[in-house]
Amino acid sequence: MSVRIGINPITWTNDDLPSLGGDTPLETCLSEAHQAGYAGIEMGGKFPREANALKAVLAKHHLALISGWYSGRAYKNADAKKEFEEALPHLELLKANGCQYVVYADTSGGDHGGIDTPISKRPKMPDADWKDYGKKLTELAEKMADFGVRMAFHHHMGTVVETDAEVDKMMANTGPAVGLLFDSGHSAFSGGDPIALAKRHAKRVVHVHCKDSRKPILDKARVTDASFLRSVLEGIFTVPGDGQVDFLTILKVFHDAGYAGWLVVEAEQDPAKAHPLTYAKMGYENLKKLATQAGFQVAA
Repeated sequence: MSVRIGINPITWTNDDLPSLGGDTPLETCLSEAHQAGYAGIEMGGKFPREANALKAVLAKHHLALISGWYSGRAYKNADAKKEFEEALPHLELLKANGCQYVVYADTSGGDHGGIDTPISKRPKMPDADWKDYGKKLTELAEKMADFGVRMAFHHHMGTVVETDAEVDKMMANTGPAVGLLFDSGHSAFSGGDPIALAKRHAKRVVHVHCKDSRKPILDKARVTDASFLRSVLEGIFTVPGDGQVDFLTILKVFHDAGYAGWLVVEAEQDPAKAHPLTYAKMGYENLKKLATQAGFQVAA
């Protein structure tokens, strides 16, 4: 099985918290991503939103566009048709740049950018809503697939699909058009077990965010009910191989399941404390070694 290794620009600049790398030029991010060895990069807030301009700047730095985050509202939106129409400009940009998947997170009712919002104060879905939600999400994913950009659903802190149990419910109530974006860091932060989660849903994982976590900071955040962004500032996340997550076991699970997509380093940190190029290189080298040990071939 072959995989490609990419990175998210959040290593350099954080769109949710502009004080983290807000003054870092896009050119620096792209040139250092290529220098560190990555084959591609995900979309960020500083990227051009016009298809040809985006192609040009990525080509200049020999990087493929992997995907791009979309803040969805499927839970609150009236129907899948409306949600799809709202997402369409983003999907068009991704499709024009060769992306197979959209990183779709359902941020309905959340306060994703609230720097002081405790992790306990997030939207939760009543049990009675999961069946209808799954039907709506499946219809949306089918529309995306028909358009040519499939859904990679991102379970994420502060959203209605945060915990491993909620991922299980979402998977149980949706059809195969809903692909899962697996994120080890968000599973761990939510109190879950990333290895067990990977084993349960490996066959439907279509995209992988490789985010490690520092256990002492994670444990403190959960005990004190800290906010997501405050925890980021304290250094809860880091690149693969620099924290507590057993990536080798997780990657072996995906290898055995036939995964053949992107492995994306996505580890938001304070760039003033975690030098972006240093950590980008560390993440690439560690992840390439781990992927190879797991049995993958790493393509350029």
